[in-house]
Amino acid sequence: MKSFTIFFLTFLFITHAFAQKPKPKPAPGLVVTYKNPVIAGDFADPSVIRVGDTYYAAGTSSEWGPAYPIYSSKNLVDWEYVGPVFADLPEWTMGSFWAPELYFRNGTFYCYYTARRKSDKQSFIGVASTKDLKKGFTDHGVIIEWTKEAIDAFVVEDNGKLFITWKAYGLDKDRGIEILGAELAPDGLKVIGKEFSLIKAELTGWESGGAEGQSIFKRGNYWYMLYSGNACCGANCDYQVGFARAEKLEGPWTKYAGNPSLFGDDSWKCPGHGTVVVTPDNRYFYLHHAYNGIDFTFAGRQGVLSELVWDEVSKWPAFRYGKTTPAQAEAPIGIGAVVNHNFSINYNKDTLKAPWVYDVSFPKPAFEVQNGALEIENTNRINTGNFLGLTVKKGSYTFTVEVTAKKDLSQNIIVYGDAKNAIGYGIRDSHISLWQVKDGVHEVIKTQEIPDKYKDIKLSLQSRYGRFYEFRWDVKGQKIDSLTSSVQIETPWLPRWDRAPRVGVNVSGNGSGKSEIKAVQMKYD
Repeated sequence: MKSFTIFFLTFLFITHAFAQKPKPKPAPGLVVTYKNPVIAGDFADPSVIRVGDTYYAAGTSSEWGPAYPIYSSKNLVDWEYVGPVFADLPEWTMGSFWAPELYFRNGTFYCYYTARRKSDKQSFIGVASTKDLKKGFTDHGVIIEWTKEAIDAFVVEDNGKLFITWKAYGLDKDRGIEILGAELAPDGLKVIGKEFSLIKAELTGWESGGAEGQSIFKRGNYWYMLYSGNACCGANCDYQVGFARAEKLEGPWTKYAGNPSLFGDDSWKCPGHGTVVVTPDNRYFYLHHAYNGIDFTFAGRQGVLSELVWDEVSKWPAFRYGKTTPAQAEAPIGIGAVVNHNFSINYNKDTLKAPWVYDVSFPKPAFEVQNGALEIENTNRINTGNFLGLTVKKGSYTFTVEVTAKKDLSQNIIVYGDAKNAIGYGIRDSHISLWQVKDGVHEVIKTQEIPDKYKDIKLSLQSRYGRFYEFRWDVKGQKIDSLTSSVQIETPWLPRWDRAPRVGVNVSGNGSGKSEIKAVQMKYD
């Protein structure tokens, strides 16, 4: 018995030692690589900070709620979703939830964000704070209100004082777009200083579309700024990034003679608007957005990582892999994992919650999971109303739902650009229909009557590159070979300027009931 006890205790010790063993470091000389994007899907204007050994990033949500998704990472490559900045939208806002900038000071997280104001439909900068990111932020309202528009906040500390910078429009009739700065109160919640100009956008060349998305940091004797110019978004974008520096935050600032310093290619198009973060081993990384060259606008501006290196003679930075975003690069820390974005929910048994988003132009859809189904109330009677969507991580995927057919209530799977531009495929009574809304005009493309005995229907959508779609219906456990159950369509008109389409579900029709969605599955190719 004694020998058995010694053996058992030795076994426990060895097991515990292996359980606590850290991830192995790569062998000397071995180059560990990662692939872009590091944050897949529509994640524009990313802000990133490092707090201790953890990085946090937030991005634009545009016209989608909840507002501003937050992710965390230990190595800048593997990211986990934390939650939104705002589960419930700030009362003063109506949309255009752009460019959240995270800042951490004295145990408090701040988010300086851009949103459109209800009262005048102008975009201004608000501020919110929290001690715990998982609990969301408390909004403190508008902090920067500037003539026609103020967007793209960025906060730095200089000699113990906080300063906020932003992109300003319409200073007067003789001045165009500038990046301005002003001192903040010690609590970071209001401006107390007079504004000053950092840089002005040139009227010609790569800055002719404006200067924005600034990221400012101190290294040695200089303040450095990365900023973006030209058109950020859409099929005709030409976004690019430049450098500037100054010995004092208030300037004068000198622009780099070799600008633009980062621009697009066939792999990653229209890069820009990001934040520089420094790793514990003193490497400088720029987390920014760019369109994937394959899926382009159909998957949105994704979170990509580019590294800066330094010329210690000139004291100017450069991008390590040249003037384009690397498709593959040396990993910042450790070994990146293979990210699996697939998921499957059976509402009869699973408790997993899908990361649903919704169109902030409408009230948040009323829905709940009960009776073994996802039940969405038909409170918005338009064809695209009550939409619950998923951010698409890449353009090629299969999205499937299982529903129980209902009278006077259409249950649909939808690819949704906005309320006036969408395509849907759904069942109502014993009819399955493919329909579209283009520029606000609703059109039924095809309707098929199916036998009344088919009540539990599987609706699926197979996407290729986010623009070629095959819709299909099936009956679980039954053969339907005698019926045509699929239809193909192309929708090159769906992307909506600064955001990519979402895929998801909705209900519509004259009935006042609820959906009965039994299962949801998303699988990427």
